[in-house]
Amino acid sequence: MRTYTPAEAAQRSGFSIDTLRYYEREGILAPVARTSGGRRVYSDSDLCTLDFLRCLRDAGMPIERLRRYGELCRDPDTIAERVELLREHAVAVQEQIDQLRRWQARVGEKLSWYERHLDQT
Repeated sequence: MRTYTPAEAAQRSGFSIDTLRYYEREGILAPVARTSGGRRVYSDSDLCTLDFLRCLRDAGMPIERLRRYGELCRDPDTIAERVELLREHAVAVQEQIDQLRRWQARVGEKLSWYERHLDQT
């Protein structure tokens, strides 16, 4: 089994070392294995989890919801709750996409207006 130092895990995940520690401390990420000297060692499974957490975070999931997701993932009997949490987040992401499309349309309208104005001069 391959393991990664905190620096390697940070580089691979795109999170800072401080964020990795914070996620573990806050229960967003399950406790990370440690060496006999007490140093954290991350597994491929940890990196996979971090990849999905990045997806959720980048898609706007608030920290308290990330924390709840992390808690649920440590209990194998909570799949239904995880599904519901992710469904709710999927709705929020779709709302963001819809809003971005409305803004894109407005910007496009203004851009077209300016381009028509330039063509007339």
